[in-house]
Amino acid sequence: MSGGYRERTSRLGGGAVVWARTAGAGEQRVLPDGCTDLIWSDAGPAGELIVAGPDTHAQLAAAPPGSHYVGLRFAPGTGPAVLGVPAHELRNLRVPLAALWPHAQVRGVQERLAEAGGGAGRVLEEVALGRLRDAQPPDPALRAVVAGLSGGASVSEVAAAVGLGERQLHRRSLAAFGYGPKTLARVLRLNRALTLARGGVPYAEVALVAGYADQAHLAREVTALAGLPLSRLLASG
Repeated sequence: MSGGYRERTSRLGGGAVVWARTAGAGEQRVLPDGCTDLIWSDAGPAGELIVAGPDTHAQLAAAPPGSHYVGLRFAPGTGPAVLGVPAHELRNLRVPLAALWPHAQVRGVQERLAEAGGGAGRVLEEVALGRLRDAQPPDPALRAVVAGLSGGASVSEVAAAVGLGERQLHRRSLAAFGYGPKTLARVLRLNRALTLARGGVPYAEVALVAGYADQAHLAREVTALAGLPLSRLLASG
């Protein structure tokens, strides 16, 4: 990842994080993670608020070096309750928040962020918490879906565990995560594999522990989802 990056656990809980990044030279490769982000940047006189939807493949983002970004990354399945739209409507997209919320409301948030200085992350959290208080709470079964798929369970096993048919699970997953459970499982497995590989675990062991058929399967999946072979991806940071 180019530029300085840091993150902290968010008050939203459930795995949400607040992150900050200063753009460096060149493009940033954003990998799919099953999450939706609300992002504030200092671009333009009033700043910019955008929503990054859940990705099915790596996205390349470029910004002038030195540009500052602060984001709130929602845990998988939480974003729709805050943003007010099903996740599949944002799949592989980057859209202005003003396309989803009333312009006057977005302007109010921008004004708060512009005055927040180093507290922009707290403002994003407060906005999200306010939206969650007024929203229908996320389906509690969704957390079990993420946990089951993260643990390597099959889609049919997860569907049975949460008391849903596979077609019902697929529909709910589209709305909550942006894609069906099979794609979500691939994305979560990719992130497990990258965590292991970045920790120095040999590739053959990564494949075994993360749930791939073999090292060749790992290599194909990393290239398909991340756009680079594993060795080049790790070298790029």
